[in-house]
Order: sequence, then C-alpha cells, then structure tokens
Amino acid sequence: MGEFDILIIGGGVVGSAIARELSRFKLKIGVLEKNLDVCYETSGRNSGVVHGGFAYDTGSLKARLCVEGNQGMGELAKELGFTFKRCGKVLVGKSREDMESLKRTIAQGEKNGAVGLRLIDKEELHRLVPMAVGEFAMFSENSGIVDPFIYTIALAENAAVNGVRYFFNHEVTAITRETEENLWTVTTARGSYRTRWVVNSAGLGCGVIADMLGIKGYHVIGSKGDYIILDRRTGGLLPMPVYPVPSNTYMGIHVTNTTDGNVIIGPNAENVTDFTYYGVPQENMDYLAGSASEIWPCIKKADYIRNYSGILPKWVDENGAIQDFRIEIRPELAPNAVNLVGIESPGLTAAVPIGRMVAGMIREYEKLEENPDFNPRRKGITRFEEQDDEVKTRLIEENPDYGEVICRCEKVTKAEILEAIRNPLGVHTMAGIKYRTRSMMGRCQGGYCQMRIAKMLEEELGIPDTQIRYARENSWLFTGKVREEA
Repeated sequence: MGEFDILIIGGGVVGSAIARELSRFKLKIGVLEKNLDVCYETSGRNSGVVHGGFAYDTGSLKARLCVEGNQGMGELAKELGFTFKRCGKVLVGKSREDMESLKRTIAQGEKNGAVGLRLIDKEELHRLVPMAVGEFAMFSENSGIVDPFIYTIALAENAAVNGVRYFFNHEVTAITRETEENLWTVTTARGSYRTRWVVNSAGLGCGVIADMLGIKGYHVIGSKGDYIILDRRTGGLLPMPVYPVPSNTYMGIHVTNTTDGNVIIGPNAENVTDFTYYGVPQENMDYLAGSASEIWPCIKKADYIRNYSGILPKWVDENGAIQDFRIEIRPELAPNAVNLVGIESPGLTAAVPIGRMVAGMIREYEKLEENPDFNPRRKGITRFEEQDDEVKTRLIEENPDYGEVICRCEKVTKAEILEAIRNPLGVHTMAGIKYRTRSMMGRCQGGYCQMRIAKMLEEELGIPDTQIRYARENSWLFTGKVREEA
C-alpha cells in the first residue's frame, strides 16, 4: 500500500494543473486516473478555445478564474512548450435583439476584468473573417485557441518530471477515513493507497467521489456536445472562431479554427446520464452543419474527416439551474480533502488558476515547504515539418530517423513517433501517440500510418502485437492472427 502526502483523483487538465502547482512544494504526490492517459475524456473532447471571460456571471469563480487563465496562457505556453494562438473571436449578430445582447455581454465582460472587447460593424467583421455572416459582431481580441491534448499532456509531464507519480487504469472504488491516524485510504481496482490529503478532481466522476468523501448532495449531469472536424484545406477560410450571439446558458453552435489548421463545427448540447457514450448520430451532424452554415457558409461534406463528442460535468440545483464551479474544503465532513464539483467550461482556460487556488487552500491548513528543484519548463516533441530547411537538414544529420516519414498526411517522422513512445508518463496506447504527434489525425485518419506505428510500439516496447491497445482498457488492436505463416 503506497503512502502519499496528497492524492489527486483525476488526471485531466485540471487534475494535472493541480499536480503541477503542488509539485512546487516538497510533497509526495500521486494522481489516480481511471483511463490510460490524461486526455481521454472532457480535457481532450472540446473546442480547444481559450475563453475571454465575458460569458460568465460577474463575481463567479468561472469568471475570475477564466480571466486569470486567459491572461497567463501565453507565458504558460512558452514554459511548457504547447501551441497557443491569441487569434481573437467574434460573436456575430443580425438583429436589434442581438445588438442589445452583445452590449450586455461586453458590459458583463468588462466587470469581470476581460479586456479587448468591442462592437464592430459589418465592414470590420468581414475584414477580420471574410466568410462570416452577420450585420455586426462583438470582437474579443484576447480570446484564442490551444491544442487541448498537448496542453493537458504538458501539464502532466511537467508534474511528473517534478516528482508526481501518475497511476493509470486506477479507477477509485472506495474512500475511507482513518480518524486516529488522520489518513485517508483510497481504494482502486489495482490496489489501495493512504494519504494525508485527497483532492477530488474527477471531472465527470466528481459527484461520485464527493459522495465517497462524505460530501453528499451534489447533482451532476452530463452535457454532451457533438463535433465535426473538417480537413485542413478549410483552415485558411477561418482565421478565428465565429460564434452566434450566446444565450444565458449556452454559447451556441460555432465554428472554431484549430492550432493545426483544421476547422471544428459544434457543439450542440444534450443532457445525458450515460457518461461513457461518445457516439455521434448522423442527424446530429446534419444539424451541426446546417446551424453553423448560418454564420459560416463554407461547410461541405467532402471536407468531413472525423466526428467526435465530449461531455461536460454540470452541477445543477434542485431546479436544474447550472451552478458555478465549487472548490471547497469541508473539514466538518471530510477533513484534509479538497472537493471540486462542476468543473466544466471554461475549465480548460481556468485550469492553472484552479491549481493555484487549490494549493493556496491547502496552505491555509498547513505550512508547505517550497521545492528548490522545481523546474517549470518542459520541452515538447520537435515537429519536423514546422522547421525551416536548414534546421531539417541538421536534425537529419544528427538523427537519421527524422528522414523517415511515418504519417504522410501530417508529415510526422519516425524520430517524433519514437520520442512519443518514450514519453515521461509511460503512455503506450495508439491514441497516446496520436495526441502527442498528430499522426493518424490527417485526411486518411491513420489508413497509411496506423499499422506502422503499431509495429514501432511492438518493437520499441518488446511486446506482442496482441498487447497493443488503441485508447481504453479493452480496446485491443489485435486479438490474434488470421492465419499462421507457413
């Protein structure tokens, strides 16, 4: 049975941000993650938008932490080696009611501390986004886009390099309190762990973990959103995200450019009780395309390359009204436990401020000694295709594996795949390699490179092909041979 100072339940973007912030102190920290990587649920299934902070109620944690996260994202990207583009965002309107709504949105945003918000006319809208449809718009200059996979992975890898231990495939099944020893015992399907502090950052499982801690009564629902991914050739038509005028609880179906040049359509919003189903029905795709075409008429089925969905954990009251983030310590119910509930959008933007907040709350209960060896920096995998010819030549001279392209669509080299296989978290799924390199993300979606990558995993790890998984526990790529060699 392992013993820790702090165990974090959930290794998504928020859990990993908390882990990284706490690794600034001399603590033995573990992260229990039920999946085989850090971005298989909400953290990797979203629009990748860095929000400006104008869409949330003034005085809410969502507003404050979002603005803080937005302001710090540029420096954080430099520290951790992930891609962030402060490209701006427009909310397009067509009617008098839309204009009044956008004026209220700007006023709320300014109260929240958001900057760079202004109304623009049709001429300026079309200068910024030539293909957008609208009579006017609100321009959010400081909004941006991020690669949600690499952002989450970067936080986790930096935490791991600074001493945090990640335990994958460790779904928590029970939590008990040993009052006399002032310790928690956290039980998983793969063993039990004892710890002085527990942090509930379980995302979609936050309500279940809160119940296990003895903090009962939270009603958490899932809001499922579907998306369509368009081919890179559409990227030049969309320099920034385009949104409709938002409602009080929903930003609407929008179109978003990505840091790699694709375009994402969606999401819709459907309340669900099944937090494991990620299918996208055809009628939902048709609805997404039809709705988004009203603000950006460049959507063609010939450009569809993939669909996906994500589920947000929303904490609601007895009337079904969506609540603010809840980040709390309830010593009368669960001593030495930090409970996070309803961390939905803008959780991606707010993750690091949430991490700082959790660390600050723990410091109110005990003195933490700073870790003099903490290293805030991480160097990501070098993307060969993004280098100039001089650098490419030097890289190939230093390592000939840069001269062999494995993924033709995204032009990912053997050297990059090998570096991903050797990642600090020890993730060895096909999806784990995909998210770290963009291999299998192009037009053919792995039709050319997937089997080559599987062979590299087999050879590099010294395992049989029947042990290679795509993403989840039982997602075996191979179960045996169709025929034996003669």
